[in-house]
Amino acid sequence: MTGHVTASEAENSDFSAIAVPPQARMAKGGLTMAWWAVCSAVFYIVVGAAMALNFGTRNAIIGIVLSVICYGLINAVLSRYAIRTGLSVALFSRVLFGNVGAGLATLIFCATATYYAVFEGSVIAVGINTIIPSISYPVAALIVVLYSVPLIFGSIQTWLDKFNGFLLPFYILGLIVAVVLAISTHGYSDKWLNLGPEGGAPAGGWWSCFVYYMGVWVLMMFTFDYARFGREEDADYHAYFNFGMPFYAMAFLVSGLFGMLMIGTVPDLGDLSEVSVLLALLKLMGIWGLLFVWVTQTRINTANYYLAAVNLESLVELFSKVSLGRVAWAIIVGGIVYVLMLANVFSYLLQALAYQGIFVVAWVAVAMAHIMIDRYSTLVGNEIEYRASHVPSFNPLGIASWFIAAAVGIILHVWGGSSAELSAPATAVIGFAIYAIGQSSARRSWYLANG
Repeated sequence: MTGHVTASEAENSDFSAIAVPPQARMAKGGLTMAWWAVCSAVFYIVVGAAMALNFGTRNAIIGIVLSVICYGLINAVLSRYAIRTGLSVALFSRVLFGNVGAGLATLIFCATATYYAVFEGSVIAVGINTIIPSISYPVAALIVVLYSVPLIFGSIQTWLDKFNGFLLPFYILGLIVAVVLAISTHGYSDKWLNLGPEGGAPAGGWWSCFVYYMGVWVLMMFTFDYARFGREEDADYHAYFNFGMPFYAMAFLVSGLFGMLMIGTVPDLGDLSEVSVLLALLKLMGIWGLLFVWVTQTRINTANYYLAAVNLESLVELFSKVSLGRVAWAIIVGGIVYVLMLANVFSYLLQALAYQGIFVVAWVAVAMAHIMIDRYSTLVGNEIEYRASHVPSFNPLGIASWFIAAAVGIILHVWGGSSAELSAPATAVIGFAIYAIGQSSARRSWYLANG
């Protein structure tokens, strides 16, 4: 049996240790507003522009469109399962890998969300320091953390949906105004349609772009932790629209095209980065550009901080009796983010994200195999057992599938060259195949401590 909760317990829970019960699920409009905060990161703008510069505009667009389709198809499966079960990534990982493996998955998810909070928060801090030089970067970073942390004191159900719903029109308006100002200031040019490296776009560059977007499959984990708040009667809507291709068309394609247009229109941006895009917006829009960046980065950081705090709480509670509540964990995450924002460790964080991204791809592959080839219900029953006291320390099939796939991916990544472009796809195929094949001989004791 699974862990059941009463209505009163559900009201006072942040669901880090229990599945989200039916009485705590959200209306589809509210969950849409909370989730679509994730689509507004400047990171997506920079990645789209970088792909065009490195591989050509046409290859970049093809790679992005294929990514939109891939993300939409995978998240349709993951979101339906999360809605049906109410499980988080942390709880589902106990089923896949056992308690110890779940701890590693939760740690990776928490660390990745924290890293993204550092990147996105730094963009706002740089913007504040640029527009108001009297405010130093450390002080600006502190301001960003101090207002970001309280935003997640409320839950997805009671606050984040309303807050991000309020900001969404300003984000869309900001994109439109930036495009109009760029063209009216510098004139329209089709340069953005012909971006690419010297010597022309490489053959097969679309594949490189597609593989690059596999590096942010952590959004599959983001999807899982948000989708569990959806109502079962809204599963089709969430699968096809909210967590599906329309969302990724906005996050990847619209943002990417916007980045390409900015790069092709605004001169003298220097080396492409989140900061250079920020400076272009500040140059075009002044204080209004800073406001636009604040909207984009604050929206995405509500998700980053929330997921970092919930997963940190789940991780600590899995291996100890410490129970501080999400407000305390949000403050702790804020402290970690601030230290990292000041530590100038971005190059190290990027390296860490590359390796963590391979583990995330492997997690997604194993999760998809578990869901699509449902051997679990035959062995255990229709109710999913996720309680730490009832789950073994290790699920040998899950651990083997995850680690072997990740090891192959890391070897290919370190090998470099054309092999590096196969690291994420190979990880996905191997992880899915091992788990899918292994389920034919799976045992009940792999999923239950007293099986």
